[in-house]
Amino acid sequence: MAQGHSVDDYIETIYFLAFPVGEYRPATKGASTLAVRVADMLGVSRASAGEMLKRLEAEGLVERGEQKEAILTPKGRDLAEKVVRKHRIIERLLTDFMGYTPAESHVQADLLGDTFTDEMIERIAERLGNPDRCPHGWPVDTGFEQAENRELQPLTDLEAGAHAEIVRLAEHDGELLHWYYDAGLVPGTTVEIADSNGDMRILFAGGERTLAEKEAAGLFVRAA
Repeated sequence: MAQGHSVDDYIETIYFLAFPVGEYRPATKGASTLAVRVADMLGVSRASAGEMLKRLEAEGLVERGEQKEAILTPKGRDLAEKVVRKHRIIERLLTDFMGYTPAESHVQADLLGDTFTDEMIERIAERLGNPDRCPHGWPVDTGFEQAENRELQPLTDLEAGAHAEIVRLAEHDGELLHWYYDAGLVPGTTVEIADSNGDMRILFAGGERTLAEKEAAGLFVRAA
């Protein structure tokens, strides 16, 4: 285990980083599952990430591509989908039954992930009414998530005058996730791009906001 992060943490991070290309096998140079990106996401050194990636490779969970990117194997993909589904169900438990805010639920779900057995997760899901999505808009059903990926794009891809609905919020940065909720930029919100030169200026029911690139890139939207 590298700096307190488990195999599940790394597998979930690689899964998330695969989202921008909509596939599990990045094909371009500089693809987002390079060790440096994994390290950045988890807040660990590149050496620690490299050490864990070697372990994952030895266990048959990832393989390295031509650009040394970490690619989930079928075994790794199965584990990633299981871990991701568990995380999203725990988030719903925390928000729906325990009074946590959506932003708080993500951090707490990270801490609780290893606490629940597979049987517990299935019972929780049933008691929750088998929710479709986590509080931040990510589908609990990873198969549906992967199909929906093709319909979505980061807000940064849109030009001035475009309208879109926020479908998902990037979860990896806890501070950014809190900011989205404080700003009223939550799943289901419709936004209009007022200006896309430099920082992005948007209009929505909560008023007007100017978003830095990082903030806009973490909003996954469906063009209206």
